Amino acid sequence: MPGTLFLLAMGSFVREGDVELRDVLLLSLTAVVLGDQLGYLIGRIAGRRAVNAFSRRFEGGNAIRRAEAFTTRWGAPGIFFSRWLVTALGPWVNLSSGVTEYTWPRFLFWDILGEMVWVGLYVGLGMLFSDRVQELADLLGSVGWLLLALIVVGFTGWELVRHLHHEEAPVEERPVEA
Repeated sequence: MPGTLFLLAMGSFVREGDVELRDVLLLSLTAVVLGDQLGYLIGRIAGRRAVNAFSRRFEGGNAIRRAEAFTTRWGAPGIFFSRWLVTALGPWVNLSSGVTEYTWPRFLFWDILGEMVWVGLYVGLGMLFSDRVQELADLLGSVGWLLLALIVVGFTGWELVRHLHHEEAPVEERPVEA
């Protein structure tokens, strides 16, 4: 079961009084942070070899390269936003953070902070829209992929403009000393 749908369903169950909000938040946050830490640990310990094997198995070569660039360029904000806004990059950012040796305490801090937003947001939405959980999950999943596509297009466009600007820049000629 996808995590987003699970959190929305749990929010619906909280609203119906079937489970306690505190229990859902604590258990969900613990589970997602432990999963993220496992991905980070795999990247940190097994390094490039394991990440390459993992990405081949799940056809994620392009995703891991984007995640590494994302992690290197954005660091803490990249980790934070990949937890709840661009969740499709989350597992790859976990691995690439370990591979690029992003410090564990900082990774843990931004991971927990981002996951708190994700868990709270989706459980809250599930509570608000408890009668429309499946439709809401479908909509939010589509929006997430759209955001990822927009980020990739924006980043690619930015790099293209930088590359073209670099090629057009005149080369300064220095006088030859005699």
